[in-house]
Amino acid sequence: MFLQKVVMIQKQIIPDSSLVNSYIKGDESSLAILINRHKQRLFSFIYSKVQNKDITEDIFQDTFIKVIRTLKRGNYNEEGKFLPWVMRIAHNLVIDYFRKNNRMPTFQNTEEFDIFSVLKDGSLNAEKQIIQEQIFADVRELVNELPEEQKEVLVMRMYKDMSFKEISENTGVSINTALGRMRYALINMRKLIEKHKIILVN
Repeated sequence: MFLQKVVMIQKQIIPDSSLVNSYIKGDESSLAILINRHKQRLFSFIYSKVQNKDITEDIFQDTFIKVIRTLKRGNYNEEGKFLPWVMRIAHNLVIDYFRKNNRMPTFQNTEEFDIFSVLKDGSLNAEKQIIQEQIFADVRELVNELPEEQKEVLVMRMYKDMSFKEISENTGVSINTALGRMRYALINMRKLIEKHKIILVN
């Protein structure tokens, strides 16, 4: 019994990258250790998005089916970053689920755009930080699709944290004009998010 416990402890401290390499070389038990190690965190992450245990189970299983296929094909190149990689797979499968079921999350019409609150959330845990980075990249691409005048104001306001008075002074337009450009920028961002079906969850 003692020896079994020692073996279990040793397995628990083996780095993910080593377990991945062992699995690729044919050690099926290595994958079981990886799944058990990250199951709770991954399951909780998926459930927080879909709010349904059965759907969470399905997406969880689909995630590891995709993981297994990728590893067996020799396409894994994220050495040392197994959990972030798996989290991205799960996140993409959650998006696929929402799209297939026409359940893309929506957001409220508030003065400060909800997605920027997501991007500025400093209380995110490690898993959510991974997803936040992906959302940030997606949003940055959408910002670049805005008309230049709207993009300029939005970047100053949301990324540089400038007041509308400062924006007015830097752009040479009135505060009201700056406010108007910001308003239209947010309206257009909402349209782009719906068009590209970007998921606003972290």
